Parts: sequence; structure tokens; C-alpha cells
Amino acid sequence: MMKHDPGITRKQKGLVIVNTGDGKGKTTAALGVILRAWGRGFRICVIQFIKPEGINTGEYIAASKLAIEWYRYGDGFTWVSKNGDESMNRARQGWQLAQEKIASGAYDLVVLDELTYPLHLNWIDTGEMVNWLALNKPSHLHLIITGRNAPRALIAYADLVTEMKIVKHPFNQGVKGQPGIEF
Repeated sequence: MMKHDPGITRKQKGLVIVNTGDGKGKTTAALGVILRAWGRGFRICVIQFIKPEGINTGEYIAASKLAIEWYRYGDGFTWVSKNGDESMNRARQGWQLAQEKIASGAYDLVVLDELTYPLHLNWIDTGEMVNWLALNKPSHLHLIITGRNAPRALIAYADLVTEMKIVKHPFNQGVKGQPGIEF
């Protein structure tokens, strides 16, 4: 358990948060922050790197009702994609949009959901991304990046990293994903 050091001066800072690991809850944790931030009047942008347009997940439906800016650049899970080049191009387009949104200074919170997959597949260079963020992320902006296999360089750069660990999952017992719970 981490202990509070009373000698540390506390400061306000836009955090870089990474939710990674093989367990469920990476995007769900980000959604909790999105809801909390929305309640505080934050300007929010979400870019998804796996989920494709046309799939109306519960979070997408809710975000639409809350007028949260939301983009989807995936074409489904990369390991079942029928066109790897198209998946890579979509991920790179998503990263270009992310750069525009981050650098604009117009947001308080940007979520890059499932970005670790294109990083892990080397479709987007992790070192270049981290360097770009170090130079261009506004100091007030909170940034959340989710997905399995977060690269070491991203973990080193982040302010907060949480690793989700699977202990038990109904999918492994033959139970289908549940609307409102899984998506």
C-alpha cells in the first residue's frame, strides 16, 4: 500500500492514466472517469481504436445523450480483421485525430480507448507517440489510454497505471457478453 508523504507539495496537473492488463474493466474504469468528469463540466473527447462505427454500445448511446464527443476508428478486433492494412490505416487516422484533439487545448479529458493494441502491433510507434505527448499535451489535459499489453515506454511516461487482472470471467464458463454489462 502506498503511503502519503506529508512533506510532498501537492500540485494540480493533467494526468496521463493507463488502464491495462488481461482483465475486464479497462474501458469501464475510463467510463467511470468520463461520467465523473462530465458531472464536473469537463470538455471530453473519446476516440476508440477497435470498436467500429455502427455498433451502438451502451457507452456510445449514453455519451450521445450526454453530448460527449465520441469517435470510432476501429474495424473490430484486430486479430479477426479481414484486412490488416485497413485496420492499421484506421488506427493511424485515429491517432491523427487524437493529435488534433489533444493539441487543440479545447478539452479537459481525452480518452484513447484500446490504443495499446495499435501500439503493441507497431502500427503506431510508441516512442514517437510518447515524445509527441511530452511536447504537445496541454498541462491541464487529463489523458486516459486503455488496452492490454501497454508498452513499457507508455507505462514509464504515465502518471497512473492500473493493471486489471482476470480472476474469473463468465465468458470462460460459456456465458455470452451481456448488454449493459459487457457492452
